[in-house]
Amino acid sequence: MIHWVVKLRIAAISFLNPAPLMWDFEHSPRREELAGRYELMWSTPSVCAARLAANEADIGLVPIAAYPFHPGMQIIPGCTIASRRHVRSIVLVVREGRAMDGIRSVALDTSSRSSAAYTRILFDRVWKAKPEFVAHGPDLDAMLATADAALLIGDPALLALEDREAREARTGERLVYLDVAEEWHRLTGTSWVAAFWAVQPASVERSGMGAARLIADFEASRDAGLAHIDDLVAEWSARMPLPAATIRTYLTENIWYRLDASCMDGIELFYRYGAECGALPAAPSVHFLRG
Repeated sequence: MIHWVVKLRIAAISFLNPAPLMWDFEHSPRREELAGRYELMWSTPSVCAARLAANEADIGLVPIAAYPFHPGMQIIPGCTIASRRHVRSIVLVVREGRAMDGIRSVALDTSSRSSAAYTRILFDRVWKAKPEFVAHGPDLDAMLATADAALLIGDPALLALEDREAREARTGERLVYLDVAEEWHRLTGTSWVAAFWAVQPASVERSGMGAARLIADFEASRDAGLAHIDDLVAEWSARMPLPAATIRTYLTENIWYRLDASCMDGIELFYRYGAECGALPAAPSVHFLRG
């Protein structure tokens, strides 16, 4: 196993959706090889971005909304967390019968900056409303006790969808679960993109690894993960109270892992619309790490 003088620190996300991207980093036979040049740190999407910006990490799977705030970062090509229509794991929950333009407050799951920005864009461009957005932990009952609507992301969103019938029986309250990616696709016709791998280019230079090697490692891990969906379903079925079929559908149909042209079109519109409604700073130029 080759050890680089300086290992690259990876800020990774401990959710279900990046699991295929992380396959080689977590499984033999390549896990041992990659451990010689990378060090993993697990956290939420927003913390990944903060660690990368503070130079506490060299590579991070960051929300795309973080990129305009840190223009020195470069994007590792090839990999993403995206959806071409329904994502399931980003849901805006509102009470049935409530008009969207009458919503005055939204409790936002604090785990992702991008999902919050998408929600602000949709309220601005689709629902023509300007509610107050309040950060809140991902507890649906508590969120709806303090706001007219609630945004859940990641595993809490998936669990809320599974629990919706039981919750209605428990509370007698009927709710509507809007898929944010589907609403985005309806607005723009492009893919909805949550995150991509970003890197501090100076860190790559210090490591002596070279950009081509790094890009190849991350794309190979993605491809290996997509080839081991059955194994991932078995692993995550033991970790989460979700049916295996739900996990399989999520990883194979809801999430898209290749940073393609439709994703780039979606990112461009996200930055433009986000800047226009004040959710993001001026749209940045996108820079890729080149091998």
